[in-house]
Amino acid sequence: MIIPDIGIKKLVKEGYLPAGLTIGPSSVDLTLSDSFSWPEPLKKTITLGESVPHKQVRTDEFVLEPNHFVLASTAESIRVPHDMAAYVEGRSSIGRLGLQVQNAGFIDAGFHGQITLELENQSGFSIVLKKGVRICQIVFVQMSQPAEQPYSGKYSGQSGATPSRLEVDPEFS
Repeated sequence: MIIPDIGIKKLVKEGYLPAGLTIGPSSVDLTLSDSFSWPEPLKKTITLGESVPHKQVRTDEFVLEPNHFVLASTAESIRVPHDMAAYVEGRSSIGRLGLQVQNAGFIDAGFHGQITLELENQSGFSIVLKKGVRICQIVFVQMSQPAEQPYSGKYSGQSGATPSRLEVDPEFS
């Protein structure tokens, strides 16, 4: 079941979401921070499971060139209750300009931190990303019962545009 605006307002009151966000009928908008990161591999091939160096910058404006990719972050730090999960979706007004907003889409019960977003400019022109713009929306869903083991993984408490930590997965350790 998707949590409506009334339930989202309750999440704000309970401290799961910061006050002052734009709440819609069934989602809440999150804004872009000043943190950006992108892979700068030492070779032309990335092997899954190997650590990849990243360039990281903090800036109020970032120019994303056509057909390029960057990690970004929401300005807001959120918490997901143990009996809910969440989805992050791009805003259609952003997508209609050719900017695709991803984050692997799903946030587990118990997650806390800023949301790292994968942004791709699929247009033929440069797009200026500005700190504070409403970049994505989060949809909370009610689970049938609280998670027995809420998320406490490698991205717990993340802050800023966080690079992949795939190399710490058990199959690569």
